[in-house]
Amino acid sequence: MKNSLLGIGIPAFVAFAAVLVLTLWVELQLVEPLEARVPGLDRPEGIPVEVERPLIGTLTLGDGVPAKIPGSWPRFRGENFDAIARPEVRLARSWPEAGPEKLWTIDVGQGYAAAAIRDGRVYLLDYDEEALGDAVRCLSLADGKEIWRYSYPVRIKFYHGMSRTIPAVTDKYLLSFGPKCHISCLNPVTGEEYWLIDLVKDFGAKVPQWYAGQCPLIDGDLAILAPGGDSLIVAQDCATGDVEWKTPNPRKWVMTHTSIMPMEFAGRKTYVYCGKGGVVGISADDGSILWETTDWKIGIATSPSPLVLPEGKIFFCGGYKAGALMLQLEEKDGQITATTLRRFKPKEFDSIQQTPILYEGHIYAVRGSDEQLVCLDLEGNPVWTSGSANKFGLGPYMIADGLIYVMSNEGVLTLVEATPSGYQQLAQADIFPHGHEAWGPMAMVNGRLIVRDFTQMACLDVAEK
Repeated sequence: MKNSLLGIGIPAFVAFAAVLVLTLWVELQLVEPLEARVPGLDRPEGIPVEVERPLIGTLTLGDGVPAKIPGSWPRFRGENFDAIARPEVRLARSWPEAGPEKLWTIDVGQGYAAAAIRDGRVYLLDYDEEALGDAVRCLSLADGKEIWRYSYPVRIKFYHGMSRTIPAVTDKYLLSFGPKCHISCLNPVTGEEYWLIDLVKDFGAKVPQWYAGQCPLIDGDLAILAPGGDSLIVAQDCATGDVEWKTPNPRKWVMTHTSIMPMEFAGRKTYVYCGKGGVVGISADDGSILWETTDWKIGIATSPSPLVLPEGKIFFCGGYKAGALMLQLEEKDGQITATTLRRFKPKEFDSIQQTPILYEGHIYAVRGSDEQLVCLDLEGNPVWTSGSANKFGLGPYMIADGLIYVMSNEGVLTLVEATPSGYQQLAQADIFPHGHEAWGPMAMVNGRLIVRDFTQMACLDVAEK
């Protein structure tokens, strides 16, 4: 009995003593107060905490010097929105075996973003994977050296490339459109910031699948953008960022990869834009809707921009079995109507991402269904094709001095006569050995052609010697 009581008493005494000691520790404040757990700080050492960084731009100067080379390619599809260069020099109609001279090559971030050119400067909206930010780069047309770089933080995960747009530049402003819909307006000479905004936060935009592909437009002193959120189209003052007008978006159309194309019709300047649910014509004066149609819309990705044709016609095309469509505008008693003239099956014509070219009464393009270069009449009927032995994939094309420059997926550049009389190949060169996804649009001034593949950009001398 004594041993039993002793067995019970010892544990009880130990427990009592422990409570007493703990109480004394607390009263004497020998225990530091516990801190609340901060989410994310209990991860393994070395793994960074993802915190949204402030949207603040930083300007960094380089040692590049602008080239003294005339000519301008100031935006997507060039001076006249037609993908046609009008060079100041004659262009070579044949190349040496090694191809045209490569004046310089630089590394660029993964993607398809391409160049604008003005006053001997090359402008590129790039993505800096090491710094985790968009980078607007100003390069010398002479040697590719960086003159300045304007960057801001934004996290981009690889998603079929990263950046894929072309800046717009005038003598006073440079406008860029980032993968996640950040818009920067800068001084094109110094790189100094006028303003920097986020279309998602400011206008309710939705970042498209595969990131933004819309190239910005500067019209006079206004930045013309299509956020497709609270407003279908907005016009902002380039100097201040103030909104001049907004286009309502009652159908809640969201942003696509297409760019806004200007069009003169019935004595009025119009902006034509393909939203997610259809096409709209907007007054350049006040942003009001002049006409709209839901006849043209693509379920997966709307990428090629509208091609404005003579006599009020507009040609639309897309990939993923979308085919193409010819639209006719008509004006009566001040009202504009849009009527579908013809639908094209994908085998007749389609294009996943590149926009066709109107040149001297014919349409030139690479048809997506068979990857052949084709010439069409203004009704969309085929005049000639390059044949099954000449395929070009999803690469870009442009026209200059009566010549078609067309790039393959792998970076092989082909020179073709721009004539309805038939496919006439003049020259071919492998610009990017081991290249791939060479899809970024080309730019040209004064016989200098800027091309790129997935990770490199090059300047070629294609002038006649």
